[in-house]
Amino acid sequence: MNLIILLSISAIVLLVAYFTYGKFVFKKLNISNKNTTPAHSFEDGIDYIPSKTPVVLGHHFASIAGAGPIVGPIIAVTFGWIPAVIWILLGGIFFGAVHDLTSMIASMRHGGKSIGVIIQKYIGQGGKRLFLIFSFATLILITAVFVDIIAKTFINNPGVASASILFMLLAVVFGIVNKATANVKHAFLINTVIGVLAMYYFVYLGMQIPFLLDYKLWVVLLLAYAFVASVTPVSFLLQPRDYLNSFLLYGLMIAAVVGVFIANPEIKMDNNVQINSENLGYLFPVLFVTVACGAISGFHSLVASGTTSKQINKENDTKVVGYGGMLIESFLAIISVGTVIIISRGEYASRLVIEGPVTLFSDGLGNIISSSGISAQLAISFVALTVSAFALTTLDTCTRLARFTVQEYFEDVDHKVGKAFAKNRYLATLVVVICSVLLLTSGEFTTLWPIFGSANQLLAALALLAVAVWLIKNKINPNFVLVPMFFMFSVTLSSLLLFAIKNFTDGVYILSVIAGILFILSILLIWLATRSLKKEMNEQGQTLTNA
Repeated sequence: MNLIILLSISAIVLLVAYFTYGKFVFKKLNISNKNTTPAHSFEDGIDYIPSKTPVVLGHHFASIAGAGPIVGPIIAVTFGWIPAVIWILLGGIFFGAVHDLTSMIASMRHGGKSIGVIIQKYIGQGGKRLFLIFSFATLILITAVFVDIIAKTFINNPGVASASILFMLLAVVFGIVNKATANVKHAFLINTVIGVLAMYYFVYLGMQIPFLLDYKLWVVLLLAYAFVASVTPVSFLLQPRDYLNSFLLYGLMIAAVVGVFIANPEIKMDNNVQINSENLGYLFPVLFVTVACGAISGFHSLVASGTTSKQINKENDTKVVGYGGMLIESFLAIISVGTVIIISRGEYASRLVIEGPVTLFSDGLGNIISSSGISAQLAISFVALTVSAFALTTLDTCTRLARFTVQEYFEDVDHKVGKAFAKNRYLATLVVVICSVLLLTSGEFTTLWPIFGSANQLLAALALLAVAVWLIKNKINPNFVLVPMFFMFSVTLSSLLLFAIKNFTDGVYILSVIAGILFILSILLIWLATRSLKKEMNEQGQTLTNA
């Protein structure tokens, strides 16, 4: 079997799913342009801004992708490439795309607020606070880890730093020009073409003017950038940067497909399925925690109900942005798997330990792309730069999302300090940056990161729980959400339990305790949701009796 067949079958399956199962989900959610979106109802020029579909798709796709659909799938190939591919396709279609779209629609039907606010309305105030604290802690962890990763990447690859800075400046100019020419016919298309060409030129230019700084200074500059990206209007920096950056990933995927069809590489890895990996653990539940982005990821619900839901112009746009965006990411995950299965299992295992998944991806895909006539070194550098650019996108989006969680947590508080945090985006963002600095300087983020996979999938299960309760209370059959919800809870709870036991046995008590707390959090929120639903059913029964 060759890689052309795998990519072709995967693309057809994902495309057919969009027009079949996707259509089924769209009807279930009663998506209609007759519904006014929060971007129009609460337009403020800062967070709520009605935006063109390609722009929102670019922002959403760039935000949810990051390095997730690259790193996770490549590591998961340890269990065998066939189970990884099956989970990516089935998970993306029936789990991830449903999770992303329903989170987005639920948010839009509640004023563009996060899943935490939806939990408050249908499960209770305590549930909301637990969810927001958990979300905030997860986002701070991601922010700290990505600041560290990006700073080290910039030190090791100064040309990537230069190109990234040029991208930011280009994004600001692009946003200003777009606003100034909003009423000019075809201006957006012309601006996009010029912007994308300039961005690709900056890839080359950045390599010619490397920017050299030390680690601490990069950390300061990255957090300062994240602060600015969080408080400025979304159309000024965050949105145009993500939109333009998305063309890096689109270009990467197109180049990968063209390269595969030209090179026609054979799949050299065997078809063996490894039920138990010495390094990772058992296929269940580890596979479903390792492949998050690309199949289903709780972080997506924070993006969908955080920044994206506030930018949707028409409700029909959610079909391509929410459901379609996830399927594009699933295809990227398939490409990631493809870059490592064209080598033997032995070579894959040794290189994964020595080089890491990102280098494996960059080298593998770079060599495939080079078959189209581009130099291998340039192709490899382009792939590495694209991955770094999306890591930076994850950083600025996380900071903004963490700011939203702070504001939403305090929005119902009566005292003056709480109201200040709720209404002042500068103050809320400052809290995010300070917490990130404290975590970075303590070095604890390296200790805590191993639990992120389980925590991330717990977010997905909790988001699906909130959506399911919302659907039930609105008399909509929730089975299409309940099935992925129950599966993700089984994955998460199993993973957390095994993780807690392993770390307790190894003497890593902090991770064992945190895993135990997350396990209890899951059970508590399930109990609160069940209690809320029982109360609703009793009230409905009482109403019928009185009638």
